[in-house]
Amino acid sequence: MFLLRVMLPDRPGSLGAVATALGHAQADIHAVEIVERGAGYAVDDFMLTLPTHGRPDALFSACAGVPGVEVMWVSSYPDNWSLMGDTDVLEEMTTDPERAEEILLRAAPAAFHSTWALVTDRAGIVQASTPLAPAGLVLREAVFGSLRTPHVAVLPAGWAEGWGEHAVAVAPFRGSLNAIVLGRPGPEFRRSELVRLRHLAMLSDLRLPTP
Repeated sequence: MFLLRVMLPDRPGSLGAVATALGHAQADIHAVEIVERGAGYAVDDFMLTLPTHGRPDALFSACAGVPGVEVMWVSSYPDNWSLMGDTDVLEEMTTDPERAEEILLRAAPAAFHSTWALVTDRAGIVQASTPLAPAGLVLREAVFGSLRTPHVAVLPAGWAEGWGEHAVAVAPFRGSLNAIVLGRPGPEFRRSELVRLRHLAMLSDLRLPTP
């Protein structure tokens, strides 16, 4: 499974042209998600697979033939990656509000196309993490930035022993002293993704009304 992120002109036919070009490269598209829209442009994520002997550079070549399209990132993802929208996550959180932080942690890699996620307290001590998160990590503010304010950052290679450059997004939970941190080797998190993460983290303190 691959994640392909592209920036394309926000006009009718652009998305179809990219999908057609990827089809000619023998890519099998499993899902397309709009990440962000701006003045005259859109950022879209394609989740796709290639034939056994297919090469990721074929995706670059395919998109290069579509006017106005820029490939921002392509990377491999676990085969068991699945789609989960914000509404799906929020529904689970509101159904079981006592476990809202745990639910968001578990759902975040699929909902935000990240490799790993973790929950940390304000001192940087990890409280829980997904399987692919770095082990034995203490989040230092000098590296990750403040755990009290939502933000994105790019960590240089070596930020954790044996780990290369990573993009991260941080959002504090409401109603607790914890924060959620998402990480992936790329692409950088967009502002729209941070807004979504902050929104879900703030809703983690929801309580169902008493009948």
